[in-house]
Amino acid sequence: MIVILKKGAQPEAVARLEEILRAKGVTANHIEGATQNIIGLVGDTSRIDVDSLMVQDCVESIRRVQEPYKQANRKFHPDDTAIPVRDCIIGNGSLQVIAGPCSVETEDQIMKTAIACKKAGATMLRGGAFKPRTSPYSFQGLGKEGLDLLIQARKETGLPIVTEIMNGADLDLFADIDVIQVGARNMQNFELLKALGKSDKPVLLKRGLANTMEELLMSAEYIMAGGNQNIILCERGIRTFETWTRNTLDISAVPLLKQKTHLPICIDPSHAAGIASLVEPLSLSAIVAGADALEIEVHCDPKSALSDASQQLTPEKFESVMSNIRKMADFLGRPMGK
Repeated sequence: MIVILKKGAQPEAVARLEEILRAKGVTANHIEGATQNIIGLVGDTSRIDVDSLMVQDCVESIRRVQEPYKQANRKFHPDDTAIPVRDCIIGNGSLQVIAGPCSVETEDQIMKTAIACKKAGATMLRGGAFKPRTSPYSFQGLGKEGLDLLIQARKETGLPIVTEIMNGADLDLFADIDVIQVGARNMQNFELLKALGKSDKPVLLKRGLANTMEELLMSAEYIMAGGNQNIILCERGIRTFETWTRNTLDISAVPLLKQKTHLPICIDPSHAAGIASLVEPLSLSAIVAGADALEIEVHCDPKSALSDASQQLTPEKFESVMSNIRKMADFLGRPMGK
């Protein structure tokens, strides 16, 4: 349920209304928008008498919301959410490009790649320290050592870092990480989502390879219900019957999610296609669709990569891709970076 407040409503009247609502056993979230202020109610609203609320001086109107996700719902929060990450902001109309290797492998590899990404114009650095892999015999990442190398790369380049968490018990290890990524395989790891809800760090939440958009929003709701409102949704392709690509990029997810939620949207073209040559056209499509950020895999020597070699760009190719991304962003009036 959403209570829409009258323009110029007195703070004392709004405070009394919130007290009445809390007495009815629901959580009242007061949200101030650019043109309208509302109170979003979370909990069992079936017993609330709408007429008794309408007589309150500060109430303009009341709407019932059918969707099960409340805090992620644009009806509760009409204005776009902008999430600061050091000197960058995701969701304010600018375009952020998160780039880096699939896995952090060595100090030399991550430093060379980070410097190349920075030079090409990337605004954030990605790299996997903990890697969920389909095969138990594949490279699983460097763990804590990988996190330390990412922090070292940030000191060298100034790029905020994005890296994946797999276990809520490891949350303390991520204290100096800028954005915590939840991979597709963990989108419905609800205990992990609850743990992240107790953190204040931005979370890049990837859609599961066989999950609906509503399920993605419900996973975001788990984190938001714990108190963490800093969620970036990521479309990284879903599994279909197509075999020529690793996954199928659901580009319609960008405009549709923009209608349903106020949270910023990121596109990962690398995992969507699994083919390096498709990263550029998918990235350009994502910008036109309205994505707030791109997450692109880059490796200083993809042929020697310990994971996902076929989808990672060389620094030279990434520089070329970034040139065209910048042209598209300029054409659409989208500033790059800050």
